[in-house]
Amino acid sequence: MDGERAPRREPPDHPAFVLHDHRKPRPHLDLRLEEGGVLRSWALPRGLPVDPRGNRLAVAVPDHALDHLAYTDADKSVADTGWWEEHDRTERRILFTLHGRTGARRYALIHTSRDWLLHLTTDQPPAAGGGATP
Repeated sequence: MDGERAPRREPPDHPAFVLHDHRKPRPHLDLRLEEGGVLRSWALPRGLPVDPRGNRLAVAVPDHALDHLAYTDADKSVADTGWWEEHDRTERRILFTLHGRTGARRYALIHTSRDWLLHLTTDQPPAAGGGATP
């Protein structure tokens, strides 16, 4: 089934992100970060972390085409979208901020020996009362 595609609204000098609310095979979020002409993607079985004291599993899934930035269908809707900014990167960690519809939240993706963990940092951008939808 073809889904709807909305026009891209992110600033052209910032890479985009999208959080998809994906309902199949089980409800979860998909985090997609624009990088190198594709959307690097992770499935978040338990959603975004809401407390810096706990991490959430982030399972790397195949890259998606950029047209998935606004893609929706019967099983997938856009939970949040905007742009992201990288602060630091090593072989095992990406520190970044998602600038979504309602504010900004800073996260770290941490690569373990098997998967990734998504961590909400204690150091948040100013006025981080909103942010990406959990």
